Amino acid sequence: MAKEKETKRPMPAVSVWAPAVALGWLVPGAGHLLLKKTGRGVLLLLAVTGMFLSGLMMRGAMFQPQTGDLLTTLINTGGFVGDLGSGLLYLLSVWLGYNQPDMAGHVHDYGTKFLVTAGLLNVLAMVDAFEIAAGRKS
Repeated sequence: MAKEKETKRPMPAVSVWAPAVALGWLVPGAGHLLLKKTGRGVLLLLAVTGMFLSGLMMRGAMFQPQTGDLLTTLINTGGFVGDLGSGLLYLLSVWLGYNQPDMAGHVHDYGTKFLVTAGLLNVLAMVDAFEIAAGRKS
């Protein structure tokens, strides 16, 4: 079997995909709602919000970028990017003063993981919204 040549599609204009991606970051699932993908948008809204709220109820810690050795920098910066990926959920929780110290215990540790995973799931949703808006996916 011979490989077929893949034609590379040109990058669409920023004005085509940026509103869906930005709105999808700010409010999980809203980019899909803007693109008329209602079922997917509602599912993402419920999944990301539910995961984030579960992390808060388990008193998970929010990451802050820190410097130090390479591992500390990677873990804290990566965790911060994951937290920030939740958009308005993260911004509101920080603005309202949510701050839990990093404590020992499995419940708090799972809560921290839930907070980061909610943001990473929202980042994947933003990629999906981009691909739909760019016409690469239906």
